[in-house]
Amino acid sequence: MKAVFIGKEEIIDLLGLCLVAGENLFILGPPGTAKSALVHDLGQRLEGTTFSYLLTRFTEPNELFGPFDIRRLRDGELVTNTEGMLPEASLVFLDELLNANSAILNSLLTSLNEKVLRRGRETLHLRSLMFVAASNHLPQEEALRALFDRFLLRVHCGNVAIEQLTQVLESGWSLEARPSPNANAPHAANGHAPGSRPTFDAVRDLRNALPAIDLAPVRAAYVELVHRIRYSGLPVSDRRAVKLQRLIAASALLCGRRQARLSDMWMLQNIWDTEEQQEVLRSLVQKAIAQEPAADGDHPRAFTQETPDAEALAQDIQKLHDRWTQLAAGPAATQAESAGEAAYLRDRLSILDGRCQWVQDPEHREALTAATRQLWEKLGAKK
Repeated sequence: MKAVFIGKEEIIDLLGLCLVAGENLFILGPPGTAKSALVHDLGQRLEGTTFSYLLTRFTEPNELFGPFDIRRLRDGELVTNTEGMLPEASLVFLDELLNANSAILNSLLTSLNEKVLRRGRETLHLRSLMFVAASNHLPQEEALRALFDRFLLRVHCGNVAIEQLTQVLESGWSLEARPSPNANAPHAANGHAPGSRPTFDAVRDLRNALPAIDLAPVRAAYVELVHRIRYSGLPVSDRRAVKLQRLIAASALLCGRRQARLSDMWMLQNIWDTEEQQEVLRSLVQKAIAQEPAADGDHPRAFTQETPDAEALAQDIQKLHDRWTQLAAGPAATQAESAGEAAYLRDRLSILDGRCQWVQDPEHREALTAATRQLWEKLGAKK
């Protein structure tokens, strides 16, 4: 897939990780950035059924889960005809997820949480191994935040860098010439010989092996990292902390190991709720991983150094500045409250300050450094 979808390596790695761990992935990005194409290609390669649907404000439950069987309805039975619908799919893609309305919200929450669908007296167990959702914006309404929370990992999908555009054009054109998944059977497709391609059944076997992964070597460091993330202002509930362990175990399993390492915590940089949290998370996770030297068998994404986004850093620093200004101008607080808030701001600024040093553009780096220096001076003064 990485040879076909240029510049989408992180998304592909996260798709594979979530598939093995049985967790859901949310993709944030504008239209035309290959979000749906990635999911459909994955479904074709795994030889399973993919259910894809574009949600609107008017989408009804029948459009996702199937209509009631008319013949059974005449006999007074409410039975859903699920043929070709979401309950029978191995992989589910919900485009523009945050258009979900109240009519389907509860059913979606139950499907994501428990992998079951309840309609009246009927309870259907879903076959889906993973839900993938996409949107070009983040949730604003509280009800949609609850839906967004069911997607443990989040990743941004944008247009590729200009230097990769030629490769994208060449790859896109080659896809036009590629035969459809059912064409020329039983010849190989996507580079796999007949009978050698990974399947959803193979994914289920991998998932069954997750409980055998030993997480004890990383548990203390994981607890400390969760504490640091919470202290930086990013909420991580106990429920999410427990579920994230499956992803750590899946990382170890995909690397051919039965014991987790600190490098297997790399995906925690993708648990952000807002785009502004990404730089802070990335810094915290990289510091935690760096406590253990790199070794053979580490996940390749664990030590991938991404250049910090100068604009995002500037916005984060400005928010800390505004927060301190409000604190200084607000009503008098107790000494403990003031000291605690200042300690929180200093801790977060320290994280951002470290990221600023890796900004490549000298002018941007100098401006960011000046901004952090100015804020350090304010935080160092007594209120």
